[in-house]
Amino acid sequence: MAELKSTDRVVVVGAGVAAAQCAVTLREGGWHGSLSLVGAEPHPPYDRPPLSKDVLLAKADRTTLDLDWKAFDVRLLTGRRATSLAPGLLGTDAGELPYDHLVIATGAAPIRLPGDSAARVLRTIDDSLALRAALRPGAHLVLVGAGWIGAETATAARRLDCRVTVLEAADAPLPGALPAELTAPMRRWYEQAGVELRLGARVDRIEPGAVHLADGELVPADEVVVGVGARPDTRWLVGSGVELDAGGAVLADSLLRTTLPGVWAVGDCVSYPSARYGERIWVQHWDHALHSGRAVAAALLGAEVPYDPVPYFWSEQFGRMVQYAGRHGAGDQPLWRGSPEDEQWSVLWLRDERPVAALTVDRPRDLAQARRLIDLGAAVDPALAADPALPLKSAVR
Repeated sequence: MAELKSTDRVVVVGAGVAAAQCAVTLREGGWHGSLSLVGAEPHPPYDRPPLSKDVLLAKADRTTLDLDWKAFDVRLLTGRRATSLAPGLLGTDAGELPYDHLVIATGAAPIRLPGDSAARVLRTIDDSLALRAALRPGAHLVLVGAGWIGAETATAARRLDCRVTVLEAADAPLPGALPAELTAPMRRWYEQAGVELRLGARVDRIEPGAVHLADGELVPADEVVVGVGARPDTRWLVGSGVELDAGGAVLADSLLRTTLPGVWAVGDCVSYPSARYGERIWVQHWDHALHSGRAVAAALLGAEVPYDPVPYFWSEQFGRMVQYAGRHGAGDQPLWRGSPEDEQWSVLWLRDERPVAALTVDRPRDLAQARRLIDLGAAVDPALAADPALPLKSAVR
C-alpha cells in the first residue's frame, strides 16, 4: 500500500457506481482510514441502467446498490453538492471537507436544449419515477433524440400503451455512434413497435403541450423527454488546477490521476489515454464506471497498472439485446455476420485483420468472443469470421 497511509483521509465526490466501487475496493483491499462519499442526490449510490427499463415499467422503485455502508465504515454525505476544489480542500454547498486523496466521480449531466424547461430528462431515479407517473395509457410522449436512451424510453412507453413519437435531427438513429448502414435496420424496429420515428426533425423550441420544429411545424405532446446526450459534470472544477479537455472531461493519465496532485477521476467525467486505440477516449457506460472505480482504488493501494479495458455497453430496446464492445473508426473494415434482415446479426470491425470493435443484436456469444479477441489483439481470417454459423474464436489465425 504505497500510496495510502492509515491516517490519510479519502474523499470520493459522487455517489454512483464508479464512486461506490472505488470505496468498496479500498475497504476490500485492507485499507481502514477515513473514507467519505459525497453525493449531490439525496439517495445512497444506485444503478442507472434500470432507470429507462425496470423503473419506468414499475418493476422496481429503487435501484440502490446492495451494500452495507456502515459495515464498510464509509461516511455517506448525500444531498451535498461539490462547488469547488483546492489542494487538500473540497468545497460543498454544506461546507468544506479536508482530504489527503480525492476521487472525482461526479459523472455527466444531460444536455438541455435552449428553452426546454417544459421538457423532462431521464438521468436520476427521481427523473424516472416522475416520468413513470406521467406515462399513462394513451398519453402522447414525444422524445427528442433517437439515441440509446431515446430507444429504451420509447420501448418502455409503448409497453405502457402510450403513443410515442421520436424526433431526431439527423438522418438516421444513433447519429455519431454507428454508421448509417448499421442503423438502417433499426428504423424498422421503431415501426414494428408502433413508434413514429421522424428523422431530420430539428427542434426549435419546446413549450407546455407542444414541440415546435425548425420548419414551423408544431408537434402536440402530453409529455416531452429530451435525450440528446450528456456532458461531464465538471463545471465546479474550473479554476481548481484540474485540467479539463474541450468537452469538459477531466484529463487523466493512464492511472486515472488528474493534473492536481492527490486527485483522481473515474466514470463518466474522465478521459484517459488508451494505448489499445492510440488516442484519448471518453466513455459513458456502466461497465467503465465499474472498472474505473476499482482501478483507482487499486492504484491508491499501490498498484501501477495502466487503465485500458475494452469498452463495453448494452441496450435493451424493442425486444432486442444490443451489445457493443471496443471502439471503431472510419478506416476500420466492417464485416457482417448474418444479414440485417435477420432477427440476429453481428458486425465486426477489423483493422489489419484484428478485431477492434463488435456490435451484436441478440448474439451474446459473438459479443463475448469478440470482446476476448479484441482484448488479446488476435488476428482473424475474414472469410471465416464472416460465417455466422462458425464461432468467432474458430476464425483466429
